[in-house]
Amino acid sequence: MLQLAFTPARLGRLALPNRFIKTATFEGRTPGGRIDDATCAFHAGFAAGGVGLTTVAYCAVAPDARTFPDQLVVSEASLPALTRLADAVHAAGGAVSGQLAHCGGFTKVKSTETRRPKGPSFGLNDYGLLHGVPFAGAMDATDIARTVRHYARAATLLKQAGFDALEIHMGHGYLLSQFISPATNRRRDGYGGSLANRMRLPLQVLAAVREAVGEGFPLLAKINLDDGVAGGGRVSEAVEVARLLEAGGIDALVLSGGLVNRSPMHLFRGASPLDAMIAREPAARVRMAMRLSGGKLFPNLPFAPLYFREQALRVRDAVGCAVAYLGGVTSGDDVAQLMRDGFDYVCVGRALLHDAAFVQKLAADPGHVSACSHCNLCVATMSDVGGTRCALVA
Repeated sequence: MLQLAFTPARLGRLALPNRFIKTATFEGRTPGGRIDDATCAFHAGFAAGGVGLTTVAYCAVAPDARTFPDQLVVSEASLPALTRLADAVHAAGGAVSGQLAHCGGFTKVKSTETRRPKGPSFGLNDYGLLHGVPFAGAMDATDIARTVRHYARAATLLKQAGFDALEIHMGHGYLLSQFISPATNRRRDGYGGSLANRMRLPLQVLAAVREAVGEGFPLLAKINLDDGVAGGGRVSEAVEVARLLEAGGIDALVLSGGLVNRSPMHLFRGASPLDAMIAREPAARVRMAMRLSGGKLFPNLPFAPLYFREQALRVRDAVGCAVAYLGGVTSGDDVAQLMRDGFDYVCVGRALLHDAAFVQKLAADPGHVSACSHCNLCVATMSDVGGTRCALVA
């Protein structure tokens, strides 16, 4: 069954050489919001290592969509660099996807358009408490309409730059996830309450992006199987989210979990990176806050291969669109199991950060096992000069 993962596949009208996707992992490789040669080489390296589709993480759809000041904003100004990146991946034999993202009410960046960042509901901006933006407001009809336009415009530009696919980020506690999750959406209008209402904005974004890029252009959505917090979304709702997105015309679903500001280890699993994160934090007040409360956010959480598999199977069985599995893929045996399960694509993150040639090594040796130790020190490198990388091989 492992060999099935190396057979060609189609995603929309895109022909892929195999079923391996480098999933979006925060890169920290756009200082000043700029893509440079190192960023291009980073993604071209995954293509050269055998990945069929590499995903450029967190392409902010507007300046106010950033969580960090140095994140890439998709704009006319960034178009030449985005084109160079796409060309570099294509030259290495792969395809490239851009992850369309918006922070909502979770950011360190002060808004240029509104008094404070905005999400579905008023509340604390966990990420901005020590950065001068402690509160998030609730989006009104004007904010929502503007945001939908931003997604459509960013999609148009990424397609123009030569990107082969787009992933709409609807997970991990960012804007669209904030609307979907009952833990963060407390609205009482047509965008809150029932799941159908909470899905209204994500589906509007999907429709606008589809109109922008046209039929046949591959669109993926990353969704949460489980938020990993009290009162959050669970897999039973994820099944319904998946069905609504399939009805809305999504080509593939990428299944994940956790909220980065409340339950990040639900996504990562393995050893806590907290001590390494504290050691790298330059601001004393932030280090103190991390020491006081970081243990709740970053506990050690046991790693197991394919840790989302049982939940993901419930979504796989409920929809007819393509489904990409993500979470704990470290060996040829893991990939073979996912092919037996009927997943269409295999997403890999940390194993590829450890070794960009992971896919090539699986092709050469079905018994290959990644040497990634699940230490999660790569998480601590996110703010380093040079970007996120495996601390074991740096």
